Amino acid sequence: MMRQTIPWGTFSEKHKAYIKTGIKSRMCVAEGAIRSGKTIDHCIMAAAYLETTPDVYHLASGSTIGNAKLNIGVCNGFGLENLFRGRCRWGQYRDNEALFIRTKTGEKVVIFAGGAKADSYKRILGNSYGLWIATEINEHYDCADSRSSFIKVASGRQIAAQRPFTLWDLNPCNPNASIYADYIDKYRETGLPGGYLYQHFTVHDNATVTPERLQEIEATYEKGTVWYRRDILGERAVAQGLIYQAFADNPAKFLVDPAELDYRSERHVEIQRAVIGVDFGGGTSAHAFCCTGFTRHWDVIVLADYRCPDALDPERLARDFVDFVTACKQQWFVVDVYCDSAEQTLINGLRTAAARERLGVNILNALKRPINDRIRTACILMASGRFRVSTAAKNTIDALATAVWDPKQITEDVRLDNGTSNIDNLDALEYTYERDMRTLVELG
Repeated sequence: MMRQTIPWGTFSEKHKAYIKTGIKSRMCVAEGAIRSGKTIDHCIMAAAYLETTPDVYHLASGSTIGNAKLNIGVCNGFGLENLFRGRCRWGQYRDNEALFIRTKTGEKVVIFAGGAKADSYKRILGNSYGLWIATEINEHYDCADSRSSFIKVASGRQIAAQRPFTLWDLNPCNPNASIYADYIDKYRETGLPGGYLYQHFTVHDNATVTPERLQEIEATYEKGTVWYRRDILGERAVAQGLIYQAFADNPAKFLVDPAELDYRSERHVEIQRAVIGVDFGGGTSAHAFCCTGFTRHWDVIVLADYRCPDALDPERLARDFVDFVTACKQQWFVVDVYCDSAEQTLINGLRTAAARERLGVNILNALKRPINDRIRTACILMASGRFRVSTAAKNTIDALATAVWDPKQITEDVRLDNGTSNIDNLDALEYTYERDMRTLVELG
């Protein structure tokens, strides 16, 4: 009989000790650099726990349900669906995505949920959970109200469990973040009944990462940035100053002549497809469009942009939109347009104008994924030499060179948005690549 096996690599002594001690604890927290093996450890510990626990219902969470399924369910081939291959199936449990697992102590149901939104807690009510395994716990919604905080609700749902067990992982974030003061570091000082285990990992603790691969990973980050310190060095770091320091220091490094982007030019860069992002103004904001191109190697190039700080009436906005899309389609293959979903009336106006002028584009809502995820993706692209901007996109150039972190925010990383910086063109740009962020980062 042919049997598929999991291609385990070598575990460092640090990881071995964490797993052995962790399965005897009430709660474990693994913090550290990317690709340091945190989530794999937790999947192994979760699997061992599920085999013997008398509790039937369990919770796996991420910032989104997709994030939870990808990082905990799949985990690059080391997740729960692989550890229980042949003994599990995906399905629905009371309208929730769930993994049903056959163990030697009976069937277990692991419910997968997203925890980043203010109303995410509603999806996990009604059950008592034995295991709660969470990835990127710092991205889960928390507040003082124990009835609506995802973290507090999930913890409360474990009270009636026979053998409660909690596993959290996270990449380092702002050292003043409440996740440390209210939970992680607090428990390190006070402890927890049943045992609390905290461990910090760097990418060097992952014995499966070769020196050559480590060099490749480090090359995708600009040294000294908050993302390098967190993702590579595994440090808690404050985001401050210019967001795109590398761009601001040397914009010419990232600029490209528009002639090289025109398909009619003999030396043009081949653009496989182009996407348009739209951000609507209001108050101190401006209307902004951005057309971004993608090469077959997943390089990202800002092709053209538009900005109008004046308060345009919907008809004038629609005319400017038609002109922008028409000009872009004359040079590049544009099919999709992603708009700020907060302005449905304006979006409907653009759809009407697009249909009337037969533009042949799909006008859809932007996903509006977390701003810092969008920023981090752009920084990785810049560091890996896969991000460029046409010199014709002057609004985007200015926006990238002047974007800063809000110095008044001491517990969170917040991009300054007080009307002094051109955030609108950044939003429009980010809407064009946010759906492909995971692919863009992995290819980095």
